[in-house]
Amino acid sequence: MDNSIFIQYAPVIIVVFIFLIQQRLVVTPEMLEKKHREILNDVENRFTTKEASANFEQKLDDMQGKIDKIYDKIIGNK
Repeated sequence: MDNSIFIQYAPVIIVVFIFLIQQRLVVTPEMLEKKHREILNDVENRFTTKEASANFEQKLDDMQGKIDKIYDKIIGNK
């Protein structure tokens, strides 16, 4: 390939790249990392971990068992 074609169209190529960057059509690594951190923070604030969820379910099961025992005692004594 002849390099004169690239030299001839270099200003046009530069203008196109600048336009794409200004219009945010091309993502820079810094922008990508910033968005990744935002997504991780949103997920951390909105959702719980598997361990915390399992712990919460275990506590609910324990409470349900205690409520059932109380209910059985109340019904059994009448």
